[in-house]
Amino acid sequence: MRFAFSANAFQAYDPGETVEILGDIGYEGVELLFGASHLHPADTDAEDVAAVENALDDAGLEISNCNAFMVTAEDFQHPSYVETDPQYRQQRIDYTRESLRLADAFGADSISIQPGGPVPAGKSREWAMETFAEGMRSVAQTAEELGVDVLIEPEPDLLIETTDQYLDIEGRIDSGAVGCNFDAGHLFCVGEDPAEAVGRLAERTPHYHLEDIPADRTHEHTQLGDGAMDVDGFLEAVEETGYEGFVTVELYPYQETAEETAREAYEYLEAHGWV
Repeated sequence: MRFAFSANAFQAYDPGETVEILGDIGYEGVELLFGASHLHPADTDAEDVAAVENALDDAGLEISNCNAFMVTAEDFQHPSYVETDPQYRQQRIDYTRESLRLADAFGADSISIQPGGPVPAGKSREWAMETFAEGMRSVAQTAEELGVDVLIEPEPDLLIETTDQYLDIEGRIDSGAVGCNFDAGHLFCVGEDPAEAVGRLAERTPHYHLEDIPADRTHEHTQLGDGAMDVDGFLEAVEETGYEGFVTVELYPYQETAEETAREAYEYLEAHGWV
């Protein structure tokens, strides 16, 4: 497996600077951010794509994944795929389709997306599951046409939190273009053992996220080695599957120290024999 770092920690930098820094540190890949101060599909043109591609070539980096969570910079979770207002919900669906097209322009293999969103007050979980599945079927059609995977990322406090819930929604959508963006810390937060979960989802996971998590399992992305998660046990489980893709370190809370944080995470991986 190879290691990348997510650009969502580098929102104070432009995408080209982010790529250059990560290449200098030693990473082999970068997860592009399709939102906030970076490459929002609504604001990214062919010239922007070419500039990032040139930076990638100069740094010798590949795209590990494209992070398509942020419809707006102001509200991370809304609009979601399960809003009660169909027009508001459609904004999220349209953004996802445009993110797929932008990923295709970059020649990227995948985008990762929000796992449904918070279940609205007054609505049942079953309503939310069916609403999410309905929206995702239309998104999956675009993904299939482009040959870009759309990866659902289980996350605490949203519709899809666990491996069982992921398997449920995947079965409802029934598309070869839909997979799992396996975030180890997220599963640890909801009481699962990420190392054990790897085997359940390995065939469905073309990309992994990695961060550490505090001992109380609060959803707080923490520097590798500073939390309570068995980072090495998780990576060993991934290695045992024969996985040869990217594991992307995602430490977005560290935006004020992005470069230092990325370097320290790499030093952890280096000291533990992973790079």
